[in-house]
Amino acid sequence: MTISSFYKNKKCVISFEVFPPKREDDISKIYEALDALALLRPDFISVTYGAGGDGAKKNTVQISSDIQNKHAITSLAHLTCVNSDKEQINNILNEFETKGINNILALRGDLPAGAPLRADSPYKFARELIADIRRAKPSFAIGAACYPEGHISCGDISSDINHMLAKQDAGADFFITQLFFDNNLFFRFRDIAVKKGIRKPISAGIMPMLSRKQVEKMIFTCGASLPSAIIKLLHRYEGNPQDTKKAGIEYAAAQARGLKENGVDGIHIYTMNRPEIAAVCVGRQQAIK
Repeated sequence: MTISSFYKNKKCVISFEVFPPKREDDISKIYEALDALALLRPDFISVTYGAGGDGAKKNTVQISSDIQNKHAITSLAHLTCVNSDKEQINNILNEFETKGINNILALRGDLPAGAPLRADSPYKFARELIADIRRAKPSFAIGAACYPEGHISCGDISSDINHMLAKQDAGADFFITQLFFDNNLFFRFRDIAVKKGIRKPISAGIMPMLSRKQVEKMIFTCGASLPSAIIKLLHRYEGNPQDTKKAGIEYAAAQARGLKENGVDGIHIYTMNRPEIAAVCVGRQQAIK
């Protein structure tokens, strides 16, 4: 089933994200997490691509296939294109299709540390990957990323939404946002996007705050801003990591409720491979106890 159909037929699409382990001997852990996540019955589960090198890329394909075959849940396979050539992309698309995977989240991706962008690369932007997927696999559903506070390398929201429009024009069927901590920023972004011509559904990406260190990393790598409520939580539970984690998950659950009450197209939980986080965020804790 294509993910596009969920957005057409449901008021609020619920989805989770997982990532393949970097170490091959940890592969059993992701399957344990998926067994628990499946009990929460999300509409789809996305699988990130290539974080641990070639092994993790291969695992993306297999894990995405297993989600569908073992749990009968639609999978969304991430695909990054930075420094890839068209033959490489076509080969991985064929592999996805052979495994029955027809939903792709098309991303530019980050360059490996110290690696320059190839001058002859056919993929400098995600929209180029989206266009190639649409031509090669017209039956695939294609998702794309968007940024409620603007991409960290982009100058302003208006320019960022122009990139979003280019992705839509290239063939993107839906969008998933980067994480954010302030729902008002999302609503503002959504209103501007719709006024500028975005017609495809937008799922709001939520990542629970688990520690001060994690939040600081998000600020510097993603450019996410901190509302006063998060700053107060970090101050209140400083020196108490368990209470910080609990408060962060509860904050994310409140975010999810607020988004759903205000008619968001979908909610995408960055689970960090922790089913208990997803359970609280979607209000289904009893399902995995």
